[in-house]
Amino acid sequence: MAKHIVCLTFDFDGISGFVARGSPTPSPVSRGEFGPRVAAPRLLALFKKYRIKTSWYVPGHTIESFPDAVKAVVDHGHEIGHHGWRHISPVEFPRAEEEDELIRGNESIKRISGEYARGYRSPGWDLSPNSVELFIKHGFTYDTSMMGDDYGMYYARQGDVLDLHKPAQFGKTTPLVELPISWSTDDAPHFEYMRTGNAVRPGMAKAGDVLENWIADFDYMQKTTEWGVLTFTCHPFISGRGHRIMMLEKLIQNLKAKGAVFQRADQTVLEFRKRNPLKSAA
Repeated sequence: MAKHIVCLTFDFDGISGFVARGSPTPSPVSRGEFGPRVAAPRLLALFKKYRIKTSWYVPGHTIESFPDAVKAVVDHGHEIGHHGWRHISPVEFPRAEEEDELIRGNESIKRISGEYARGYRSPGWDLSPNSVELFIKHGFTYDTSMMGDDYGMYYARQGDVLDLHKPAQFGKTTPLVELPISWSTDDAPHFEYMRTGNAVRPGMAKAGDVLENWIADFDYMQKTTEWGVLTFTCHPFISGRGHRIMMLEKLIQNLKAKGAVFQRADQTVLEFRKRNPLKSAA
């Protein structure tokens, strides 16, 4: 039976991303604070209106700094996933520090939601050579930081050996499911002006242009797959502003009319496992 799933996901960074990038001053902090203070309630009201559930990847720093805002997400029935504690990419950590960050973030999640996270999304969308092993060790069932497919999910590998002077040696398949993401279906590069050092990301795209692209991504999935998943990544402090939240509502309306099924990432992972059980090594 055909099924075309949309996972609306939110990286609920709060102020952690700005502080982690070395901008702990009032103006950038206020940009991040807009997320829990203003945007999150708007988004929760929108999802309640359309009776859809979403997945939120939340740094421990956000949970501890804005517990009421995160608890509201939990109380509305949305998934809480792991997004680091300090919103720092695991690529920057030695193994022990990466594990400490993973444990600390998960303890924050359990305190606010009553259970440990089952999904992880990396701050900065990159993983260390130790990440997959640590996710499995600590009971995660899926990651959503990689980009090896657009509408299909897959089991993540571990232990690749890459040397430009030799053919790639791909590692073993693990039980960890990958829910792929893409920069093209992330609100940040399209919309948000960012200045870091000498680099400037202008953002400021027209919401209508992004909406057209995102609808086209769904149309192609529906045309070419029997069972597929399209993941959108948004940030409350970005997509919770007027014209962008109106764009999100139009996206929901359009895709629902075409038969899209909106559901949480963890539920989608369970469906994938049932459809694609991991084959044991011979």
